[in-house]
Amino acid sequence: MKKNSIIIVFLCFTTLIFSQQKAPKELEREARKDIREGNKLYNQLKFEDAEVAYKKAIANNPKYPKASYNLGNTMYQQNRFKEAVSQYEFVEKIVEGKPSKAETYHNMGNSFMKEKQYDKAVEAYKNSMRNNSKDDETRYNLALAQELLKNQQDKDNKEDKKDNKDDKNKDQKDKKEGDDEKKDDKNEDKDKGKDKEDPKSDEKKNEDKNKENQPPRQNQLSPEQMKQLLDAMNNEENKTQQKLNAQKAKGKKIKQEKDW
Repeated sequence: MKKNSIIIVFLCFTTLIFSQQKAPKELEREARKDIREGNKLYNQLKFEDAEVAYKKAIANNPKYPKASYNLGNTMYQQNRFKEAVSQYEFVEKIVEGKPSKAETYHNMGNSFMKEKQYDKAVEAYKNSMRNNSKDDETRYNLALAQELLKNQQDKDNKEDKKDNKDDKNKDQKDKKEGDDEKKDDKNEDKDKGKDKEDPKSDEKKNEDKNKENQPPRQNQLSPEQMKQLLDAMNNEENKTQQKLNAQKAKGKKIKQEKDW
């Protein structure tokens, strides 16, 4: 059993060595095979499976531009636009020939458009046109990207102006609120000043007001003066009664007056 285990390990190790010692042409053939498989899956819209096939091709030949380019396309189809851009940037560095560079920049521009990075899309399409000035599709995409970039910049400028206007209005509002607060503080201080007036003065005013509402007071008399007044009134009453009796005796009327 132990001997069989040693043989299996040896066979695996030998296979690994042989696989690592494959000739470049053999690796290139396998890479082309993987690319064909990936293209087949791509056309069937099986983008995830196609991505695996292209990565196998790159593993066999890391600097195979077509495999890297197609891998970027599968990423684009899966809405992984940032990854696609990175892949196209790598392809642009290793690919040869203007037509291939033009296609790479074109797809890079499409990825930037999806990310709404219109300034970068414009630059990518311009690079594509530099490598192939007769590509009408790239020319159209460039014009579209420039228009979208202009609209984006106009919108940003309007928002900046609106923000500046809002900030200005806010500053004016804050200033007005500050002035109102100062005015309120001033009025409050004035009211406090009134509150600090002499309380005795308020008491005196109230006392005078109460006196105005009260009836006038009569002169007060001493007990002795009261006795004398009563005596005098009694005497006057007796005199008046005597006169009344005398007039009755004569049959004449008399006029009574208050003798004060």
